[in-house]
Amino acid sequence: MTAATGFKRLALAIVAVVVAFVAAMGTIALFMPRDSVRAAVMSEIRNATGLDIVLRGDVDVSLFPTGSITLNNVSLGEDANPVLAADQLNARLRFFPLLTGRIEIADIALVRPRIKVTYDRGGRSNWSATVDALARALGPKANRSADATSFSEIRIDDGTVDVSDPARGLAETFTKVQLALAWPSISKSFAATGSFEWHGQGVDTTVSLTDFAAALVGERSGLKVRLTAAAVKLAFEGNVSTAPTLKVEGTLAADSAALRDTLRWVGYQPITGGGFGRFALKARTSVTSGAIALSTVNVELDGNVAEGVLTFSTDGRRSVQGTLAADDLNLTPYISTVRLLTANERDWNEGLLSIENLSGIDLDLRLSAARITVARAKLGRTAVAANLRGGKLNVTIGESQAFNGVLKGTLALAPSDSGADFKSQLQLIDVDLEKCLNDVFQFRRLEGRGDIELALDASGNSVLAMTRTVNGSAKLAGRQGAMVGLNVEQLLRRLERRPLSGAGDFRNGRTPYEKLTVDIKMADGVATIDTVHLEGSKVRLGLAGTASIPAREFDLRGVAALASSSAADAPPAFELPFMVQGPWDDPMMLPDTQALMSRSPAASPLLNAVRNRNTRDTVRNAIERLTGAPVTPPGGAAQPTEQR
Repeated sequence: MTAATGFKRLALAIVAVVVAFVAAMGTIALFMPRDSVRAAVMSEIRNATGLDIVLRGDVDVSLFPTGSITLNNVSLGEDANPVLAADQLNARLRFFPLLTGRIEIADIALVRPRIKVTYDRGGRSNWSATVDALARALGPKANRSADATSFSEIRIDDGTVDVSDPARGLAETFTKVQLALAWPSISKSFAATGSFEWHGQGVDTTVSLTDFAAALVGERSGLKVRLTAAAVKLAFEGNVSTAPTLKVEGTLAADSAALRDTLRWVGYQPITGGGFGRFALKARTSVTSGAIALSTVNVELDGNVAEGVLTFSTDGRRSVQGTLAADDLNLTPYISTVRLLTANERDWNEGLLSIENLSGIDLDLRLSAARITVARAKLGRTAVAANLRGGKLNVTIGESQAFNGVLKGTLALAPSDSGADFKSQLQLIDVDLEKCLNDVFQFRRLEGRGDIELALDASGNSVLAMTRTVNGSAKLAGRQGAMVGLNVEQLLRRLERRPLSGAGDFRNGRTPYEKLTVDIKMADGVATIDTVHLEGSKVRLGLAGTASIPAREFDLRGVAALASSSAADAPPAFELPFMVQGPWDDPMMLPDTQALMSRSPAASPLLNAVRNRNTRDTVRNAIERLTGAPVTPPGGAAQPTEQR
């Protein structure tokens, strides 16, 4: 026999087998009743899951070329309110049992299912009866024959899942659900792999249970969850049980490129401003009904790393409690929109404050750090407690190593009809005055060490608006320092020798002091300086008046004196009334002109002549040329100098 003859015989045998197969499938398709196929499929589904599928539509049976059956418009549960309804249920049949006339399902696909999960106020789900039926069908005491077979996979194609819990204000919808459920037909484990869409963003997911039957009856089972979305990646590995109440324990890890985007995605509106960028979390997690407890927390946010414990509560109002500790914290990004001054650092910021987003969650957080940076201010070891409830934020500074001294006090911020209400009670003890006033208020005119007490309250929709409503008080007790930009001693000694020599340039020096006392009262944006008393070894200075907080301008009157070289209670060697006017950053100190003229022998006759109406106009110009300032006649206003 030649090779060609052998090949022809093999080909004929293959063709005969194919023809026999086609004939057999055709015969089965012709003689197997379709109602029997439908009944067999629904019976196997019931045996495998314990669930009774309700058929409301037509049935399509196809046994050739492949075996499959399609049940149209099926549901599960009560007729009026089913827990599951699908446009189609497609069951693919196993090939070899079909040759012998037996119907066995290989896998099931639910097309466009609509799944509803609702919880009553007692925490019981509408799926409770369905879960009980599954537990009876899959449990060790299930009444199934030893040779019974079961399908191994259920697929969900383009599904929708609605979850609602009115008691907790929860109502969420998951769309475009594509899942492959590995049904525990052989092993005890269960797995679901696929994707869904939530809040307009796709999520890839994997969920697995090591003992599905135990989990159905509420017993302990191993649990793994992986969620991957553009906004966040989340992984959990641990155990879960639901009897007598929900309890989940394990390790949680989360990672996000921008926490601000993640918060928006899950339904929280973060505080307007900067920060809330790169985020990472790893913690030992315990979940009970309505609460999530995180221990051995390691959290990173915007480069800040902290450790501690956190508790999230979803029972009623959403709240966060916890204690965190860190080495270094940079809080600048979170207050970036609350700038006190404009870019030129001469005017208050007019930008609108936005604090309405504080009402979305309650917070009770205790925070400690070895070093904290807030804008220009750098603080040492600090302990802070922050409490946020009903949109009202209270910050208590237990103790902070600030400005080479100690800072204590409270800050409060709350929404109001005018925008925001702000209150503060602060104590700064033995601080570096230059560093403190410069870092906080950008005021650079005072050196030394001292104590500051500050009590303020204000309201408005911007920093500028708040300066117009400021009320409160401020006290300062300084020691061993200097006023910068004012050389009072140089000015007084010059005017003592030559009263009419002019002020000259004295604003580049310093005025040392041994003791400085400041007492200020504030009302509706106007600061009334009750007391400013400076004592130095060579100069004494007293000052009073007002300052406009919105305009950042002084209007003060005072007396400066050269200290006598004799006893402390001796009259001053020389004293001069003066006034301070102009902006806080660059004020003008102007001496009293008439006092200088009265001390000058050369100017006394001129001053007397000014009092005489007959000679007033003649000598006025001469006096103005000597003093460089308009002369105020006795009992009258200064007269403008005639232009020549």
